[in-house]
Amino acid sequence: MDDHSQLADTDDGENPFTQVPIEITISVGKARPLVRDLLRLKSDSVLPLDKSVDDPVELFIGNKLIARGELEEIPGDPAGQLAVRLTQVADLKKGL
Repeated sequence: MDDHSQLADTDDGENPFTQVPIEITISVGKARPLVRDLLRLKSDSVLPLDKSVDDPVELFIGNKLIARGELEEIPGDPAGQLAVRLTQVADLKKGL
């Protein structure tokens, strides 16, 4: 199969770029320590964030906010893998 036939084999005439993976960053909060406090950090130090556990997380592509959601553990996953349940999704043409 040559490169041209691979490009034509997309689902339902879909744009081939829709198959490209993209990285989404999940932000749970920000910290603003003083430099002196930052220099004192070591294992088991606690760095307070500007959010509480119940606040929504924010999802970004680059610096563009694309959604908000709630952290949850994937049911039945023995490793305790986290996921995000989306509660608000941006219209990517208009913004959130």
